[in-house]
Amino acid sequence: MPFPTQPEALSAAWLTEALGFNVANFRVELFGEGAGIIGQVTRVHLEGERGNTTIIAKFASPSPDNRAVAATYGMYEREVAFYQDIASDIDIRVPECYFSKMDVANQTFIILMEDIQDMLIGDQVKGCSQTEAEVVVKSLARFHASTWNSDLDLISHNNPAQREGMMAGFGVGWPVVNEQFAEFIPENGDQLGQTIPAAVPSLLEEMCQAPICISHADVRLDNIFFNDGEIVLVDWQSVCTSAPEQDLAYFVTQSMPADIRRNTDWVKLYHQELIAQGIEGYSLAQCQRRFKVSALYLACYATIISGTLDLANERGQQLGRTLFGNAMTALTDLDAFSLLDA
Repeated sequence: MPFPTQPEALSAAWLTEALGFNVANFRVELFGEGAGIIGQVTRVHLEGERGNTTIIAKFASPSPDNRAVAATYGMYEREVAFYQDIASDIDIRVPECYFSKMDVANQTFIILMEDIQDMLIGDQVKGCSQTEAEVVVKSLARFHASTWNSDLDLISHNNPAQREGMMAGFGVGWPVVNEQFAEFIPENGDQLGQTIPAAVPSLLEEMCQAPICISHADVRLDNIFFNDGEIVLVDWQSVCTSAPEQDLAYFVTQSMPADIRRNTDWVKLYHQELIAQGIEGYSLAQCQRRFKVSALYLACYATIISGTLDLANERGQQLGRTLFGNAMTALTDLDAFSLLDA
């Protein structure tokens, strides 16, 4: 059936048909700054057959520039396909999806999903506790084990748009982070500005060779909800296949405060959980190597995000400083820059 492509186009009649129960009335609550950059996320308050309840409705961004980015990377198609074909078969909790549809030609979509506002959302600026970090790392291992060497028809993270986007984006972001966050740049900063983007193709090549699994590819605290020793992972617009360590490295090096990261051998804990889930023939040394490779590659994420955020906004400044500082400190501790000399 035709679907509304923006919040203003929702109607009680359409919601009734999509959800399968009578909706007598509704109102849309727009989220504030920081929610839904590539997509537009809203909360819909429903009145009707099931009393007063809420759902989340997600749409394409109203910004043509943001929609163009989404089209380049197939982000809307990925998330809709994830909820339609994949979500029910993985070992990690995601929001229940009630309806999803995509118009590829016009780059519009809608997803109606569970509202999990009763859970505590993570905050990448604030960081996480030791207990929260352990829950995330073990949950990622179970998720990756459940999709180990999956034959699902998903795009590899090693694809032309990703390679070119990371190399070009790094070049745009690096001068900005050098100016704004110079205290985090290692002594060989000028050299890194040249060698990291040049290394992207080889890093991606190593990351995306078997064994691979389904990767969320955006595992940061702002996309994680916590509740009684369980997490819910949201925002599946970047889902792909990649090294399992990609998700782990992104979380550990850019969302964990340095003291928490240094407290525990997170790669060893993750690997132990993989083995406990029945993964065989995958050594700790392999896991450590790919974690290091993934962490270095993800310096591109830290640079691009920190270098393109609205740094006139207080939240943007805090987020940029936190994730870029976390990344550079973690990469130094890991001696990951030495990979550039190999």
